[in-house]
Amino acid sequence: MEELTSIHNQHVKDWKKLQTKKFRRQTGEYLLDGWHLVNEAVKAGHHINQLVGTAEQLADHADLVDLADEAYTVTPEIMKHITDTVTPQGIAAIVDLPDAHMVPASFKGAWLFLDRVQDPGNVGTMVRTADAAGFTGVVVGERSADIFGPKVVRSMQGSQFHLQLLEGDLRKWIADFKDAGAPVYGTQLNPAAKNFRDVHPGKTFALIMGNEGQGMSDQLLAQTTDNLYIPMRGDAESLNVAVSAGILMFQLNQGL
Repeated sequence: MEELTSIHNQHVKDWKKLQTKKFRRQTGEYLLDGWHLVNEAVKAGHHINQLVGTAEQLADHADLVDLADEAYTVTPEIMKHITDTVTPQGIAAIVDLPDAHMVPASFKGAWLFLDRVQDPGNVGTMVRTADAAGFTGVVVGERSADIFGPKVVRSMQGSQFHLQLLEGDLRKWIADFKDAGAPVYGTQLNPAAKNFRDVHPGKTFALIMGNEGQGMSDQLLAQTTDNLYIPMRGDAESLNVAVSAGILMFQLNQGL
């Protein structure tokens, strides 16, 4: 096990650069920060390329060291330097990025599509909620937050290991779902939209959530099977997109 003490070490510089989308794409790797994410990766059978931790943390978890291709002991200063958290737990793992552009051989189960959702916390929360609601996968469209950015990864809390997490052109995904006979539901604050409680999609369908301020694009709204709204009893103008997504996902995915 190699011991590193300087933030100027090349390994440390590379781990720091994994906070950027460009370097993640270039290396095909991303960083998991903290014990929960590292343990979720291990439980899911995800290979650990490099394990990085303080001497105290690695000494207490020798079993994890044996699972990694490489292990490095670093100072608390280095841990704070390479992670995106204010008080890191002293452990991180570098793992492979999954193939986010894979297309399933067949469309089955419930899917969530994200149209230009830009807040990393919202994206991560919706992925985590989709996992909890029993969804098969999440497809993130263009101009949404990067699904493997540090804030999204932290917000997902390991749910990326439990469902398919993909990127793609939502126009193509909608067309493919409809060609397969599966309904695709948009979300819209519009009196012409359907009350979400009146829709019973069955086991295979897609739900689209739009941008925090602008909602779904007009082009995608025109492609959907139906567009849904959530009736509100109070005076709030709208709901947070992640809250709306949670309500809709649990309501729609009842396996009817």
